[in-house]
Amino acid sequence: MTGDARKRWLTSLGAGLAATAALLAAGSAPAAQAAPGGETRPQARTETHEVEYFAGPNARPRHIEVRDSAHRTAAPATTAPVTPLQRTGPANARLDLVVIGDGYTASEQGDFTEDARRSLDAILAIEPYRSYRGLFNIWLVEAASPVSGVSGDPTADVTRDTVLGSYFFCEEIERLLCVDTDAVTGLANRAPAADIVFVIANSTKYGGAGYTFTTPPDGATYRGIATMSSDNERSYLIGAHELGHSIGNLADEYQYAGYGAYPDPEATDINLSTHRDLGTTKWHRWVGEQDPTGSAVGTYEGGGYYETGVFRPTDTSIMRTLTSTEFNLVGREAMIAGFYAHADTLTSRTPTSAPISRGTRLTVGLAPLTGLAAPRLTWYADGKRVDRATNDLSVTPAELGVRGRGPHTIRATVTDGSASLRDPSALASAANSLTWLLR
Repeated sequence: MTGDARKRWLTSLGAGLAATAALLAAGSAPAAQAAPGGETRPQARTETHEVEYFAGPNARPRHIEVRDSAHRTAAPATTAPVTPLQRTGPANARLDLVVIGDGYTASEQGDFTEDARRSLDAILAIEPYRSYRGLFNIWLVEAASPVSGVSGDPTADVTRDTVLGSYFFCEEIERLLCVDTDAVTGLANRAPAADIVFVIANSTKYGGAGYTFTTPPDGATYRGIATMSSDNERSYLIGAHELGHSIGNLADEYQYAGYGAYPDPEATDINLSTHRDLGTTKWHRWVGEQDPTGSAVGTYEGGGYYETGVFRPTDTSIMRTLTSTEFNLVGREAMIAGFYAHADTLTSRTPTSAPISRGTRLTVGLAPLTGLAAPRLTWYADGKRVDRATNDLSVTPAELGVRGRGPHTIRATVTDGSASLRDPSALASAANSLTWLLR
């Protein structure tokens, strides 16, 4: 949930939850806990998080606020090796996805790796993840729990102490799979970087949750957590949907019965509009195009939880229901722009901070993009494009025609001419450059 929709949802959630949260917060603070080894853990903070969940594989999502203090783990991890499942470039130039297993014992870490690989392969088979997978680094945090499985599986009375405290029946909702977010932060920080975190719970039970943060939680760098069970064939779609919020800043495209008319002049979200007129919607550049979700791009009433007065681009999409496994064209464009907000296609080991000479070999790397992506590498010498060097990954200033003493500037630029990008701001986000100074 993003933008104005978030504020409206929090208001419409009603005074009941707010009052409950206030009473809980006003209660006595829990005592400090003794961790394994005799160390004293900090007192648990009573916090609430807005969480999205799915009551079943074919159900539309719902939102609720959950109390973090209700699911603090009693078994925090003391060590957890980190291994790359996929590494395509430096962490500062990639979207870093951290995957943490919960409810896997030390002897089950091989199972965790295979479960993570299978789940990630399923998510990243969906476009535009498939084409832009090369912008991701994927890190596995191998956190061993003292017991196998997670709480609430198969029934609410089952309790297991695991490193992340994952449990079904969160807030008495069977399929809502919550975690101890402080424990998640502690383990995620073991990775070289963390933009998004997935928690894979060792379970065959359908369930999961999506935590989306406007700003990273205390001590964290990530903007979202998606939880899902390891061995349910439909749970991976929860992660695919939640990345739509945390990477693409996409709004939910479903509505709730009884919500009535959209209350504001215009939505801030790219995939919602109060304008029925096809020429004035934010996605006017896509209107009439046949969409991968099965309908033509237009204006379809209902979205952002409201029934009337607001429109979405297509009849359905993965942001409306998990019976759809596709982003619509508007969502694809927003997701690609979101990838580029975290990652750069172009990198080089030759620092741009130090001067170079005419004979310096400038070697650059391009992220391995495929399918929808259409990256093009262009070289410039003193602002003039050198067409003969287009897409060359290694050049010297001399080869680019630089003569005489400096100063001269050499610039390499990558642009993405993908047909999936039409909005000027999205096209601008899909370019990055490196510049060297020759003295």
